Amino acid sequence: MDIIELLKAALYGLVEGITEWLPVSSTGHMLLLGQFVTLDVSPDFWDMFLVVIQLGAILAVCLLFFEKLNPFSRNKDREERKATWALWAKVIVACIPAAAVGIPLDDWMEEHLGSPFVIAAALIVYGVAFIVIENARERSARAREQRPAGRPRHLVAQVNVGSSVTERADALARVRDIEHLDWPTAIGIGIFQVLSLVPGTSRSGSTIIGGLLLGTSRAVAAEFTFYLAIPVMFGASALRLVKFFVKGNAFALGEWAILGVGSLVAFVVSLLSIRFLMSFVRRHDFKPFGWYRILLGVAVFAYFGARTMGLI
Repeated sequence: MDIIELLKAALYGLVEGITEWLPVSSTGHMLLLGQFVTLDVSPDFWDMFLVVIQLGAILAVCLLFFEKLNPFSRNKDREERKATWALWAKVIVACIPAAAVGIPLDDWMEEHLGSPFVIAAALIVYGVAFIVIENARERSARAREQRPAGRPRHLVAQVNVGSSVTERADALARVRDIEHLDWPTAIGIGIFQVLSLVPGTSRSGSTIIGGLLLGTSRAVAAEFTFYLAIPVMFGASALRLVKFFVKGNAFALGEWAILGVGSLVAFVVSLLSIRFLMSFVRRHDFKPFGWYRILLGVAVFAYFGARTMGLI
């Protein structure tokens, strides 16, 4: 067993654990990393590895939110268990649009939309979208803080919360906690998740944008994004494993180790990434991620453009 290959797998797990949850596109980062660090595995294993490594990341969500997502918890009363089942129902229904589009078109999209230039364009477009949406939310917050003539002062005080315009924008959101996420909003976020089928869009990026546009706070948009990932990523991993074995492939001992190391590192790093994002969004907006996406998209365009022209 080659220790170098295990170190490479750990590096992929590190990148997966960071970029899967931050709205910066794990696909774009894996694409770039793959240009400089290649695993000594078969093409079929490589295609499967890039998807199944996500299982480590999703187990971090299951662990961090286990109590909130567990409808059988003894710490919950009857109403709380009912609310947990309702949350799961919203998650499952919200995943139907992406499954309905993604499963039949999986091979077609992989063949036709996997171009580095498509990924770069998606990185830039949705990076701009984050900046535009956040600026609009801040303008709306400032406008609503202007007290109209005759408006009771105590109502203005309720709106004027937080120490920054970012926090005040979230305080004015229609849905400020996951318990009050209604069905239309949950389904709407699920429809936005369909956009993530285009490589480079970022699954978390598309659903967070959907949540913000539909009136949720940043924390609710991020948290519901984590929940949506559970059935989506388990389903995608199962689909990719089925394809791998249907082609007559089997895991060698070294491949088991590579997949195990990558998934384990993705799990540990995801624990830190999720905690970071949930803490970050309570006081900051998503514009830094928007600018980062734009810079990364430009870098992808430049690198692969130079390769196409034979400059590198």
